[in-house]
Amino acid sequence: MKGKVFAAGLAVLLLIGGIIGGLYYMENYDKIYYTKVDNSQITELSGSSDMKYEYDLSSYDESGKKRNLKFKTSRELKENAYLLLEVRPAGVYKWEEVQYDELPQAVQEKLK
Repeated sequence: MKGKVFAAGLAVLLLIGGIIGGLYYMENYDKIYYTKVDNSQITELSGSSDMKYEYDLSSYDESGKKRNLKFKTSRELKENAYLLLEVRPAGVYKWEEVQYDELPQAVQEKLK
């Protein structure tokens, strides 16, 4: 009987630890990608959400590895602007506009 209670308690502790560890990982995992705004790759979203547009853009990590990323915005972005995208496991977490000379060299070659 004591063994079953101990095993159940241990299982609960492991489950809680796993959940906390997973949340910590998701909250502190950021991968940086860079892209160039192409307004031909925008979809206007319907509904009452503040996010009215969704972009689907080719993006590159600092080594130049390509990944297509989708993200939503409340407005159309400036055509040909360069963006730094912070990506977490659930997708693009935030973005900010950057200058061309701030891009890593491998990314500059891809986004000329």
